[in-house]
Amino acid sequence: SGPGDSGRGRGQTVMLREIQKKPVRRVVGMMSGTSVDGVDAAVVEIGGSAGEPQVKLLAFESQPYPPAVREQIFALFRPETATVDKVGYMNFLLGELYAQSALSAIRKAGLRPEDIDVIGSHGQTIWHEPSPCGKDGYPIRYTVQIGEGSVIAARTGIPTVSDFRVADMAVGGQGAPLVPFSEYLLYRREKETILLQNIGGIGNMTVLPAAAKPEEVYAFDTGPGNMIIDAVVTALSEGRQTFDEGGRLGAGGRVDPELLAQLQQEPYYTRPLPKTTGRELFGEQYTARILEWRRTHPLSDADLVATVTDLTAWSIVDAYERYVHQRYHASEIVVGGGGSYNQTLLGFLKRRFAPRGVAVRTQEDLGWSSDAKEAVAFALLADCCVRERPNTLPSVTGAREAAVMGKLSLPAGREATCI
Repeated sequence: SGPGDSGRGRGQTVMLREIQKKPVRRVVGMMSGTSVDGVDAAVVEIGGSAGEPQVKLLAFESQPYPPAVREQIFALFRPETATVDKVGYMNFLLGELYAQSALSAIRKAGLRPEDIDVIGSHGQTIWHEPSPCGKDGYPIRYTVQIGEGSVIAARTGIPTVSDFRVADMAVGGQGAPLVPFSEYLLYRREKETILLQNIGGIGNMTVLPAAAKPEEVYAFDTGPGNMIIDAVVTALSEGRQTFDEGGRLGAGGRVDPELLAQLQQEPYYTRPLPKTTGRELFGEQYTARILEWRRTHPLSDADLVATVTDLTAWSIVDAYERYVHQRYHASEIVVGGGGSYNQTLLGFLKRRFAPRGVAVRTQEDLGWSSDAKEAVAFALLADCCVRERPNTLPSVTGAREAAVMGKLSLPAGREATCI
């Protein structure tokens, strides 16, 4: 390397040190979940201490994927259609779309790109295998999120942190769930145990015991969130609807006890912690079996949607009984994610939790945003990364030690580096 290379290295160090010294950082967090709806972008200010950050949401925006792009992403969930050229192309295309989303959210906040210190982008998961595979003599866990961070940095001129999960998996973790780290920082209480339940494509629960220390927090995927509901509605409407808006279709149906009991036999629900899941289990093939069952059983469209909606509610309550209640009694469960807008699902949750003395509330009830919650989380994760601080909870992911997750891409004209 020549003098120019060492100069760029010094420039990188200076840039990171300047960000680290700021008492308040402006960060864009971006999230694209298993439902593949689009890109959520939150612009936040982060101040306070490392253990008790102060977060202010400046702007939030959700940009839906173009239908043709969404269709191409879904093709990447199947190994037989996820060819390496398609994965590579979509990795860079999503980088372009994420960059546009970040810039749009920054404009909505009334800011300029140069006002932003860093971007944190989760990317789009196309495969996640948290269980170790030892076929070649190594306990390999692996995961694939696409949406090239170098493209985002080049288009926005802002340092970008991406590809978070791999650092946790490299030290024996499942690479998920990651949002509990931010939930611990922002939601824990001194005298109450509360549950944080995100209902995106997959449902995941974070348990925050009263006055919890970081090592006492645990979290896991409860099972399907909106994924099966969305897939059933899409199939029944022949693509005219992709989700049950407000839970209106499910509200007109009755839960079929036979089908519900059959779905409750899925072995995932009884697996020991830590555990995570995804589209690999509850994706197209799973929904196809439900639709096949329906062909030989008289069940209306509304009844079918009501049944798979109650399956999600049951899986959450079952998870509480199985993994939480024997250790802690929760005072409330705070629901976020797209599922919090499904009033039928919320109704099922309230009915099932009422006998257990657990109140069901939403993020909005606490003054937060269900839509922005995960994007805010990745802003916090990115902020920790550039400040060289661990940003995962080994008690949650099962890792041997806490890792500093994220790969840092610097804007064009500077070499990219990793933390």
